[in-house]
Amino acid sequence: MTDPEKKAAEYAHAFAARRPRSRLGLVAAARGADALAAVGGEGPVHYDNDTAKFSAVVRDWERRFGARVVALGSAILHLSVAAPPARKEDALLLAAEHFAFCPDTIWQGPHPHTLAAYAERITGAHHWEFRWD
Repeated sequence: MTDPEKKAAEYAHAFAARRPRSRLGLVAAARGADALAAVGGEGPVHYDNDTAKFSAVVRDWERRFGARVVALGSAILHLSVAAPPARKEDALLLAAEHFAFCPDTIWQGPHPHTLAAYAERITGAHHWEFRWD
């Protein structure tokens, strides 16, 4: 696994370069996943307004994939990923998790809108983006 903090710093740098008008916010939380619940954002409000549930999922991804919260908006979440799935079978299982976490990622992403197609897109991907509309 690539060092999660190093991968997060690389992605944060690239993220900021592509979005120079982004602003930094500091959250009193032990880890990025806990920041989701601490700020109590409304991102997933159309699906569930308990941000602690979403925080728990991201905490699990921190452990399993070296995921780190890089950016959080009102309805968007950007994660860096140090150890993305490399095998198609593992990516398909993760695609189902992503769909449960944020269906719009599949429904409103690039065509075709299938778990298999999404699994191909996240295989080896070092960043994940979730949007709730």
